[in-house]
Amino acid sequence: MKADKSNNYAYNHKLQPFASILRRRMTKSEACIWKYALKARKMKGYQFRRQRPVLNYIADFMCKELKLIIELDGITHQWEETSVKDEKRSKDLESSGFMVIRFTDSEVLNNMEGVIWRIEKVIEVLESSTPLIPRQRGTQRGRSGKN
Repeated sequence: MKADKSNNYAYNHKLQPFASILRRRMTKSEACIWKYALKARKMKGYQFRRQRPVLNYIADFMCKELKLIIELDGITHQWEETSVKDEKRSKDLESSGFMVIRFTDSEVLNNMEGVIWRIEKVIEVLESSTPLIPRQRGTQRGRSGKN
């Protein structure tokens, strides 16, 4: 299934109750990247969603406009069994039209500037390769809604 506007970017409503629980129980690294990088259109003006049900998965963070998914990997993702599942998940999401980037919890907690820089570079690549994505977005909107 290709993710697009017509299918709400492969939204899976059956996973919504599980996504709600995950949103309430964010890990420390998820809370940090959300607060310092993705919340309130801080990332180049794009809206990210937390714990978004897509296909048969729940993406940690997703921007529909960019078709970008950000995954955070804790210590369990180093185990071979989990690593194999992560590879399949990434392949499935990418074949549906998403770009998936991954960070370890350690990267987020110890090098937030580097994480933000990498996300910004990925967004720049997506903007330059996709003519339909609006350019020159505001970096952050204030409470008044103005850039």
